[in-house]
Amino acid sequence: MNQTDWAPSAPIANLRRRAEILKQVRQFFAERDVMEVDTPVMSHCAVSDPFIDTIETVFRAYPQAPAHHLYLQSSPEYAMKRLLAAGSGSIYQIGKAFRNGEVGSRHNPEFTMLEWYRPGFDAEQLMAEVEALVCQVLGLEQIEKLSYREVFQRYLSLDPHQATSRQLAEVARQHIDVPYEDDNPDNWLNLLMSHLIEPQLEQHGAVFIYDYPASQAALAKVTNDSQGVPVACRFELFVNGVELANGYHELTDAAEQARRLEFDIQQRRELELPQRPTDQRLVAALESGMPECAGVALGVDRLVMQALASEQIDQVIAFPMSIA
Repeated sequence: MNQTDWAPSAPIANLRRRAEILKQVRQFFAERDVMEVDTPVMSHCAVSDPFIDTIETVFRAYPQAPAHHLYLQSSPEYAMKRLLAAGSGSIYQIGKAFRNGEVGSRHNPEFTMLEWYRPGFDAEQLMAEVEALVCQVLGLEQIEKLSYREVFQRYLSLDPHQATSRQLAEVARQHIDVPYEDDNPDNWLNLLMSHLIEPQLEQHGAVFIYDYPASQAALAKVTNDSQGVPVACRFELFVNGVELANGYHELTDAAEQARRLEFDIQQRRELELPQRPTDQRLVAALESGMPECAGVALGVDRLVMQALASEQIDQVIAFPMSIA
């Protein structure tokens, strides 16, 4: 520690701009009659996604009491869906989220997430609302839309819905040093997307990518695209090559949700990752009847970075992990 460690990493002018953006976001939802909610950041359950490492904490009722292991939320999604099932109507939340292993120029293990849900919306309607908010904050006129198939065909001459693991691996190895074998097409698709396609998206400015492979649906519905191929009803927003938002036409089938949670658990076993309790309250909420809706999570810190043309996340948050 040195004598300047007390000071915020972000200039006060940047923090003022951040405050203005948060005010703008709240006004945006107030005008649309979307209710702001506040859910716990600690839960008895962890996210099941094998590619997200939850931060664990311990609660004791008194100093010598038995320890209860709790998990800091990586997203308020599960709790917000319980509110939807209870009849909340359209809701949004600006809150803290936490993830292990995410530190860098665009990552802090504690970050701010904007998440909202719109009953009666599908993915296309929600994309339009995301576009309205982001264009307002960043001063953009419109956002380009490209399908997952279109970007793979444009930049790699591949149809991602038809290519085999072997074909994907061959293309990957032409550009990237990959010292392993893998027969899971999604692993190759994710590698190609992150290393070869996402860097190309910077030239598009702001762009939505939609119709991801059905195998990457996560918590989204699956439908058939214009070519009759099953695709996930989800989208991601990239601004200047940076992923800013991830949205779904939400899964409401409780049995399918339970199956996907079990699949995640099995994946975690195969990858020898920690086994943690999954949220059966989410399944129960879906069983009770969550309305058809679309939802999206948007990184507030990254939105502010784009507004300020900043390359470092510590320029838009007061106290990153290094000086927290």
